[in-house]
Amino acid sequence: MNFSRYDLTDILDMIRSGSADIIDVNEWFYRKSTELNAKINAYITLIEPAASKENGKLGGLAIAVKDNISTMGIRTTCASKMLESYVPAYDATVIEKLKRNGGRVLGKSNMDEFAMGSSGENSAFGPTRNPRNTEYVTGGSSSGSAAAVAADMAPAALGTDTGGSVRAPASFTGTIGFKPTYGAISRYGLIAYANSLEGVGLLTKSVRDAKLIFRLIAGKDRLDSTSINIAFNDEQPREKISLGVVKSLVKGVTKEVSQSFESSISKLEQNNFIINEIKGISGIEQALNAYYVIACAEASTNLSRYDGIRYGPKGDISTDWKTYIANSRSKFGKEVKARIIMGTYLLSKGYYETYYLRALQVRKNLTYAFESILKGNDAIYLPTMPVLPWKIGDKLDDPMSIYLSDVLTVTPNLAGLPAISIPIGEKRGLPVGGQLIGKYGNDIALLSIARRAEHAMGGKIKNE
Repeated sequence: MNFSRYDLTDILDMIRSGSADIIDVNEWFYRKSTELNAKINAYITLIEPAASKENGKLGGLAIAVKDNISTMGIRTTCASKMLESYVPAYDATVIEKLKRNGGRVLGKSNMDEFAMGSSGENSAFGPTRNPRNTEYVTGGSSSGSAAAVAADMAPAALGTDTGGSVRAPASFTGTIGFKPTYGAISRYGLIAYANSLEGVGLLTKSVRDAKLIFRLIAGKDRLDSTSINIAFNDEQPREKISLGVVKSLVKGVTKEVSQSFESSISKLEQNNFIINEIKGISGIEQALNAYYVIACAEASTNLSRYDGIRYGPKGDISTDWKTYIANSRSKFGKEVKARIIMGTYLLSKGYYETYYLRALQVRKNLTYAFESILKGNDAIYLPTMPVLPWKIGDKLDDPMSIYLSDVLTVTPNLAGLPAISIPIGEKRGLPVGGQLIGKYGNDIALLSIARRAEHAMGGKIKNE
C-alpha cells in the first residue's frame, strides 16, 4: 500500500480498523527513506524499524526526530563534528512521552549545526535538499524534519524552533510547522542553543496531525523549570474569526510572496475570517536585531561547555590548555563560530549594557505590543517567510540576507507565543506559507483556527 496519500491521523485510523498493519507502515516509510536519503539528505541516522506492535495511541508508529533532541542509545550529533560520535544515555522528556504513547524513532533528521541557520545548509553532514526541487534550500534549522515529511520519508517529525526553525522549513516545503507557547513542551533533553527562545515543535502533513501529537507530548515537566501546563479544552473557534494583519511587516516581502498572501486573505474572508489591518507595532523594526543579540549571547554561554574536557572530542593532553581547547573547538562549523564570537562580544564589558540589556527591553516592549493586539483579535496573520526558497549555495557569501529572512518568524519566539505555518500557495513551483500567531497558552485554540484556515486554503483532509 502507498501511504503517501494519507496524513498521520488517517494512517492511525487505518491501523485501528485493521486495513493497515503497523509493521508494514513503518517498513514502508523506512524503505522510502533509504531510497531517497542520498538525494534529499533528510536523515543523519536511520533506525531500522522493530517488527513488533506497541500499545498507546500511536500504536508503534515511527516518526523523524531532529538531531538535537536526546535519544537514548541513538547517536545525537546536532549536525556537528563536535558531537559526531555522541550517543546519549537518556531520552529527552519529549521522547519519553512519545514512547509512552506508543511512538518510535524512525531516524535522526538533518539540521543546521546546533540549530544555527535558516536554510539547512550549515550541517557538517551536508545540506538538506528541498523535495519540491532539490536545487533549492529546505529552510532551517529543522531542515531534515521538514524534508522528511514533505518527501513521505516520515509520517510526522519533531523539530525545534528558536526563531522560526520549524515554520521556515514548513513554508519552504509546503508542510505544517507548529511552534507551541514557550514551555508548553518540555525542553529537558534538548541540546541548548538559546534557552529563553527555543522549544520543541512539530512538522506534519495536516493541522490535525500537529494537534494530535501536541496533546501527547505537551505539559509540565519536573525536569524543566521553564515548562508550563497547557489547557487542552478543545473549544471550536467562533463562527467569525478575527485576524490582525500588520501592514508594516507585510510590505517588506517579495512580490511573489505578497501575491500569494493577498490571495490567501481573499480566501479567508470568503470563509468567515475578519481581517483587521494593523498599521504597525511600536519597536517592531528592532525585533530582528534584538533576537540575534539575545540568541548569540545565549549561544556563547551554552556552547562554552564544548572544550574537549566537559563535552566534545578529547585531544592531545600534552599541549598547553589554550591549544587543547582551541583544537577541540576547531570542530565547530563556520556559522557556529561566528555566532559564538558575536555573543561573546555582546556580553563583554561595555557592550552588555549597550546591546544585550537594550535587546531585553525591546523584547519586553514587543511582548506587551503583541498582547495588546491579541486582545482585539483571535490571532495575528502574516506571511511566514518574506522570500521564496533560494538555490543551494546562492546566499552563503551573503549571510546577512539569510539573517534577514527571519524577520517575520522571530517575534513569536521573543514574546513566547504559539505560532503555526500553513501552506497558502505556490510560485514557480515552490511553496509559500502563511503564519498564524496565537495568544499565550492558547495553543489548542490556535490549532483550531489554523485548521479552519487550512480548509479555507483548499487543504482537503480525508474522512472529515
